[in-house]
Amino acid sequence: MAKDEISLDDPLLEKIARALDGLEYGSIHIVVHDSQVVQIERTEKYRLPAEKPEAKISQARTGK
Repeated sequence: MAKDEISLDDPLLEKIARALDGLEYGSIHIVVHDSQVVQIERTEKYRLPAEKPEAKISQARTGK
């Protein structure tokens, strides 16, 4: 293995797979120092359904 290659062993791949599990929208950030994975960050985003403009106007009129 070349000096610049990163070793991906089974436990590390399992941790990455768990970070991806159930992620619908977001990102996985893998931090590497000296050719070693030292951190895995998971950022999850929730998408909210967009409201139609008519719904906002009717809510403003009714006070709801």
